[in-house]
Amino acid sequence: MPIFLGAEGPKNVTQTAEIADGWLPLYYSPYRQEVYADQLKVAKPGFEISAMAIVSETDTVEEGLMPVKAMLGFYIGGMGAKKRNFHKDLMGRMGFEEEANQVQELFFEGKRDEAIAAVPDAFADEISLVGPRERIKEKLQDWENSPVTSLLIMGDTNLLRTMAELVL
Repeated sequence: MPIFLGAEGPKNVTQTAEIADGWLPLYYSPYRQEVYADQLKVAKPGFEISAMAIVSETDTVEEGLMPVKAMLGFYIGGMGAKKRNFHKDLMGRMGFEEEANQVQELFFEGKRDEAIAAVPDAFADEISLVGPRERIKEKLQDWENSPVTSLLIMGDTNLLRTMAELVL
């Protein structure tokens, strides 16, 4: 039976690549493959990456990003201790360190709406598939050209049908 591990920190991802059959990253960007490139070098042949992505077919990208930013605001701002938050650290490694610090600071000040607003659209957009159908289809190509072997999505029947049609 294949064993997949969820891991986020560099040492944990390295260990996952060494001992498991696959990896379940919390946030993965097909545009920043270098973030985990060193850790994945030790992976055995056939190692799989099953990334989760929030998918939302909406009229505008901004509309689709709101739930993603809300989730990120909570994880970056409020999960973990102020001095040790693995989600905030990952956002920093992905090139958004200053913004991650700001999100956390606002969250701890009780300014949750401001913390959510401070999540960069670019970061939220990289780890999700949101917006009009054609845009989602275009962005799927970037995921297909990455090391990701499976994309994990949640949604109602209509969303799942749409995604099945887009990957054909």
